[in-house]
Amino acid sequence: MKITQGVRVLITGGASGLGKIMGRLVLAKGAKLILWDIDRLKLDETIAEFKHLGQVEGFLVDVSDLAQINNAAMQVKQSFGKVDVLINNAGIVVGKFFHEHSPDDIAKTMSVNSNALMYVTLSFLSEMLLDNSGHICNISSSAGLISNPKMSVYAASKWAATGWSDSLRLEMQMLKYKVRVTTVTPYYINTGMFDGVRSLVPILNPEKVAKKIIRGIERDKIYVSMPWSMHFVRFGQGVMPIWLFDWLIGGVLGIYSTMAHFKGHNKNL
Repeated sequence: MKITQGVRVLITGGASGLGKIMGRLVLAKGAKLILWDIDRLKLDETIAEFKHLGQVEGFLVDVSDLAQINNAAMQVKQSFGKVDVLINNAGIVVGKFFHEHSPDDIAKTMSVNSNALMYVTLSFLSEMLLDNSGHICNISSSAGLISNPKMSVYAASKWAATGWSDSLRLEMQMLKYKVRVTTVTPYYINTGMFDGVRSLVPILNPEKVAKKIIRGIERDKIYVSMPWSMHFVRFGQGVMPIWLFDWLIGGVLGIYSTMAHFKGHNKNL
């Protein structure tokens, strides 16, 4: 879907990091921007920063809370009507070995990274179906394609997000709706969320990632994967014995040790 003058774009987790950059990009195209975020201070700062770029409105929403999602969705519909482009961007990570997780760690991660995408989409999908147009972009992760130590719960949540997102795409095709779905599976992005990660594979620049995502939406791409090598992950898993895949990914490329020095989100970014 082309993002042009007047197109209504909603971005969850839109007050900082990748979401904020995507917001700036769509405003530059003349879109009406709707930001959801859990951080009131960053939300207010971002709205103040973006006001001169175009129409922008923010809503304080914890997407792990279904009641807050439903309430905010109702307010958005009253103020803007139908959402044309929904970007499910909000996400969290807990970098621990699985046995170190608390039940709350698990519940919160699955709620934000998996359930919220479905709940938020469900809140706006009916209007897209009635209008027979719209675009849903789900920010998953390369962790939604490949296993990795010290991010087992995060990987679980992103595998769920990837599977649901692409299944939704197929359903829209099967039912002959013109609602497009894009699934984004990037490697680590330098937004501060994965502060402390060390990797032989270059960590991605958020500005470049944001531009590729917006371009992917406008071109109705099914998957936006970065870097290009991510396209070969599932192929490699299919043709290699698991010991060889583990040796290549874990031993040669060092992916399985990237989280060894993980610190967590740099709140200044």
